[in-house]
Amino acid sequence: MKQAADPVVYFGNYTPVGDIIVICICIIILILIQTTYINRTRSFSIFFSMLCCLFVASVMDILYHVTLTIYGIHSSGYALIYIARFVYHFLLYGILFLYVWYITEVQKLNWNQRMIVFSVAGIGLITILVYDMLGSLLGFGFRIDNNVQVEGFNEFIFGYVYFVSIIVFLLIKYRNTIFRNVMIGFYGSAVVSFLILGIQVMYQQTSFTVSTFLLPIICMFYLLHSNPYDVESGAVSLSALEDLISYNYRRNREMIIISLYMKDFEGEGKHFPKELRTVIRRFAGEFFKGAVMFQVNSAHVILIADTYKNPDYENRVNRIINAFLAEYERFQYKYKLIIGKSIDEISRRNEYVGFIKDIMMRMEDNDVHFIEYSDVTVYNKHKYILDELGDIYRRRDMNDSRIEVYCQPVYNVKTKKYDTAEALMRLKLPEIGMVFPDQFIHLAEEYGYIHVLSLIILQKTCAQIRKLIVAGYEVKRISVNISVLEMRDENFCNDINAVIKSSGIPDDKIAIEVTESQNESDFIVMKAMINELKEHGIKFYLDDFGTGYSNFERIMELPFDIIKFDRSLVIASGEGEKSEKMVESLANMFANMNYSVLYEGVENELDEKMCIKMSASYLQGYKYSRPIPIERLTEFFDKRIS
Repeated sequence: MKQAADPVVYFGNYTPVGDIIVICICIIILILIQTTYINRTRSFSIFFSMLCCLFVASVMDILYHVTLTIYGIHSSGYALIYIARFVYHFLLYGILFLYVWYITEVQKLNWNQRMIVFSVAGIGLITILVYDMLGSLLGFGFRIDNNVQVEGFNEFIFGYVYFVSIIVFLLIKYRNTIFRNVMIGFYGSAVVSFLILGIQVMYQQTSFTVSTFLLPIICMFYLLHSNPYDVESGAVSLSALEDLISYNYRRNREMIIISLYMKDFEGEGKHFPKELRTVIRRFAGEFFKGAVMFQVNSAHVILIADTYKNPDYENRVNRIINAFLAEYERFQYKYKLIIGKSIDEISRRNEYVGFIKDIMMRMEDNDVHFIEYSDVTVYNKHKYILDELGDIYRRRDMNDSRIEVYCQPVYNVKTKKYDTAEALMRLKLPEIGMVFPDQFIHLAEEYGYIHVLSLIILQKTCAQIRKLIVAGYEVKRISVNISVLEMRDENFCNDINAVIKSSGIPDDKIAIEVTESQNESDFIVMKAMINELKEHGIKFYLDDFGTGYSNFERIMELPFDIIKFDRSLVIASGEGEKSEKMVESLANMFANMNYSVLYEGVENELDEKMCIKMSASYLQGYKYSRPIPIERLTEFFDKRIS
């Protein structure tokens, strides 16, 4: 027993330093929560509740000891002492219970597992609190009797050990559900807390009890809830975007979304220059209240703001557009700007990144697009196509019925026959029917599905060539389009050779069409792949010559067999004598170097005569045939003469 009149003995050497430090740190964390972006998950809500309980517990611990100091020898203050002490313990037990709940949330335990844990923790919590209360009321626990403080049985240590045992059990039992470094953080903070508590008991101190609860909370905040801003641009990592969308959708809050993409900075090792980051940082904080900016990649940022904080958002949008266009005059970087309000359907599915990317694919450079619901309709179609492409990729069925081969016959000027053709890919999907290449090739390339699609087309083309040969038709070759991106795969040549060999047709019955690449590394890889496959007799076409990028030096280095002149050159040659001579000179140059020249987009007799005059070896276009199912090539190819 301790005499209340002797404060030194009575308080067990308590000082409020530990609690004051905890209060200060809690306030700092609360400030950080308000000034940085935090993932508003359910686990964060539990964490925030723990932080609030810790703050109040520190206040109550100080209040409890201050009450002891003021009323320790006066019976009029006993009730305040009992209440302060009970609330203090209730908050500490509550933190321990919340810690158990937090661990189950982080470990993503199923409902049954959580119910077992909550039952064990809940029974313990109620039992300890009832014991604490009854102990003071019935006299077998903490009480003040005749101005003397009697501790009785110290149920707090028992409760502390009880909850810590549950937490340790969960961390060990379900350790495989948590990343190792996060687990080390939990263990490390717990060990330090136990050491502080042990040292405190050893020296008969009570000043730092609440501090031992603070350390795991700091660990949680740093490991699981911190999401720092980029110091220069003010952007938050993309991982927080879905959380913000979900948070606002659950609360039925409408958002303003502004997306900025600058393709000059797309790619590994690239980033916005310092001057531009300064402008973006200003945009992130100046035009909208409470706006958060997310970094999608090195060239793409998304700004999101709540409309309820910005009721005059239309004026703010106009201001930010005007300010952006003024900055564009200074920097002159290509951009795509997308602006609009949130749409429930996209918010519910939390697909704004994909939705915005889909819009960007359909935009021209240096354009501003305002989001409309029609964008959702287009996106849903593209998403369905993408899902089907993903399924085709995963199944890798070389006879997948969703991929159909169409062909466009090619007229041989020398033989005046149709003995070659170009294989063209089509998708035939259950919900939307026929899908043309311009609607899915870019998706297949972006998501890495293109090579499997090409192998399926090659397989089906080879199978049809074999049928034509067996049926006695003259087939010089059929070309298949290949993406440059496929050639980055070291197994590309083996895959192509394997399909052709398994079909049982001669290698020279297949040709591959590729488009020239601007990328130096792609050029080197392309050159090696072409040389390797040409050793097997496969022919190569340079596709789309005359559109965009053309480097004659590189073309000369690549061992193409046929140069395909784009329709744009056919049109240009008909616009005047100067243009015709220029195109003719290019064609003659290639012909003199033993390249065959194929003109695409021949639509009438005038086009045909002009192209034949300009060294054409092959002609392709609507004059001869639109793309047809590959099975209908028998309508154009001749049978061999016995």
